[in-house]
Amino acid sequence: MSKSFNDLLSKLSECSRKKVSVAVAQDDAVLEAVQAAKERGIADAILVGDEDKIREIASSMNINADDFEIIDIKDQNEAALKAVSLVHEGKADMYMKGLIDTKSFLKSVLDKEHGLRTDKTLSHVCVFEIKGMDHLLFLSDVAFVPYPDLETKAQIIQNTVEIVHACGIPNPKVAPLAAVEVVNPKMPVTVEAAELTKMNEEGKITGCIVDGPLSFDLAIDPEAARHKGAEGRKIVGDADVLLFPDIHAGNVTYKALVHLSDCKNGNILTGTKAPVILTSRSDDFETKVNSIALGAVVAEAMKSN
Repeated sequence: MSKSFNDLLSKLSECSRKKVSVAVAQDDAVLEAVQAAKERGIADAILVGDEDKIREIASSMNINADDFEIIDIKDQNEAALKAVSLVHEGKADMYMKGLIDTKSFLKSVLDKEHGLRTDKTLSHVCVFEIKGMDHLLFLSDVAFVPYPDLETKAQIIQNTVEIVHACGIPNPKVAPLAAVEVVNPKMPVTVEAAELTKMNEEGKITGCIVDGPLSFDLAIDPEAARHKGAEGRKIVGDADVLLFPDIHAGNVTYKALVHLSDCKNGNILTGTKAPVILTSRSDDFETKVNSIALGAVVAEAMKSN
């Protein structure tokens, strides 16, 4: 069972070395991350983009560009289509965003001929290693799905559970969050959380334990759960997955953790044929490297399955 990003890295030592295809790779932060991923044995990279700019940036950072395969395509949209097609064709294991806007990047992911689309809902999963917690914490969705309905929330849970399983956690506890831990008909979020719990009990959501609605403190703090007399719940402060009612709650929580806690994190887009690494330019260097490591672990699990 993975309890830290170091545990994830140790899992990678047991499998074949993965390869990440980068769309529009002429980006200093991304080049720094793929170089670190290569040095740490996480993954090799194929850099697709403007070769002159890639080499210029690499040289300024004392990175040997000859250590990477480079495919020279100046046009950003064409570069993205080429980069995603490498994953589609099995020549790379995961797809990463470089210096291209998110809308254009996602368009390449969803391209009918070359992309990685499936019949699943796309959703975003964040994995946190937080000082003081004895396990990894998975958050979804904090960046992609604005206002999920009941069916979409069920699909987000299944997408996230696949990531949790890949990280070595066989039966994760999923907490659909709300402001309160009881069903209130005037608060639709609580009604949907209870329905998700029922769907799990009926076998419509599998591979996990769902218990909701739960307030944030009851989901992550065993002492709060005991204090509130919640010992009879399936989750008593030991949730592995936090399911947010909407993007606002998720995004605020994500940024609060990043800026106020001692933590490490990595992010991945799910619901695709292969892992998609969609990081922000505001994400720090370690987050980008951790995201590549997470993608490699998920790619290995998808290959095994």
